[in-house]
Amino acid sequence: MKPTRRPVNPCFSSGPCAKRPGWSPAVLRDALLGRSHRSRVGLARLAEIIERSRALLQMPADYRLGIVPASDTGAVEMALWSLLGARGVDLLCWENFGEGWVTDVTRQLKLPGVRLLAAPYGRLPDLAAVDPERDTVFVWNGTTAGVRVPNGDWIAGDRRGLTICDATSAAFAMRLPWDKLDVVTWSWQKALGGEAAHGMLALSPRAVERLESYTPPWPLPKLFRLTQNGKLIEGIFRGETINTPSMLCVEDALDSLRWAEGVGGLEALIARAEGNLAAVAAWAEHSSWARFLAEDPATRSCTSIQLSIADPWFAGLSPDGRFKAVRSMTARLETEGAGYDLASHRASPPGIRIWAGATVERGDVEALLPWLDWAWEQERDASKAA
Repeated sequence: MKPTRRPVNPCFSSGPCAKRPGWSPAVLRDALLGRSHRSRVGLARLAEIIERSRALLQMPADYRLGIVPASDTGAVEMALWSLLGARGVDLLCWENFGEGWVTDVTRQLKLPGVRLLAAPYGRLPDLAAVDPERDTVFVWNGTTAGVRVPNGDWIAGDRRGLTICDATSAAFAMRLPWDKLDVVTWSWQKALGGEAAHGMLALSPRAVERLESYTPPWPLPKLFRLTQNGKLIEGIFRGETINTPSMLCVEDALDSLRWAEGVGGLEALIARAEGNLAAVAAWAEHSSWARFLAEDPATRSCTSIQLSIADPWFAGLSPDGRFKAVRSMTARLETEGAGYDLASHRASPPGIRIWAGATVERGDVEALLPWLDWAWEQERDASKAA
């Protein structure tokens, strides 16, 4: 039967992600519209984002944190183009965004001495094979596979290489072991539901040392430059952004950070996301058609939850038929106002992807799950009848 209870907020997109509970445009009323980001008050707002983010994520005091252009993608690109080439590189890849960094390193930078440690969607590569003498590039949470690294135990404390971690769908929802991470990136549009185009770049002292002692052999675009005359451009990490940020987005990001502090900080954010994962896991355990794509429960993402469809009828469809069935199923959910943007990423195996980060209420996840059952049954029965 069709469920009668709908999520209060049916937004389950994996980016941009759901706004925090209780959000309204009224929170933007004090935005510095028409003011320069270089003005005293504008610079103070940008610095406030940096300091609140640092405190909320419990970042070490000697790490630099800056606001950079082009979202998480821009932050990762800056790190890859500015830092790599001094040592061999291990690239970890098990989903679409990791594949993108592999392309950058192997086809754009064309670095020698690159090792690819890959795994199919649903699994992790052999983390024990990572060489601490080499730089390592990886995503903490595979947004398009629903697979995360379970911890940082596999990263050597006495490593000589740098660890460059794309953490955009992990920050503010998973605990990051800062002593194991030299570069960490994320965006405003992910875990705290901010708006697009702004990235965050965190650098350890070891990463700063690399920047100041190594000059890559290729030209760097202006947007990627983190040093000048062999020294770190410290202003970037005080809010002096390379390009012009949106002060409307700045105000929105500050609202999200204040909300996160108000609900209890990092521990509360992690608990909210893990609670959402637990709700899906309890439902999936008894589902006749849905399974986690992540094969090992310890690697299941608590933010971008990826479900595969384990049904003989679905398995018998062509690849294009499976893709169309999922799109038709999720279209039913949108028509009913029960859930938006739930189809898996185009690069993923056809299935359902639920954003379940800390801005999503557990009650909304629980309300969504019966609708998934209904939409699946509707799609399967209609297709069989046709």
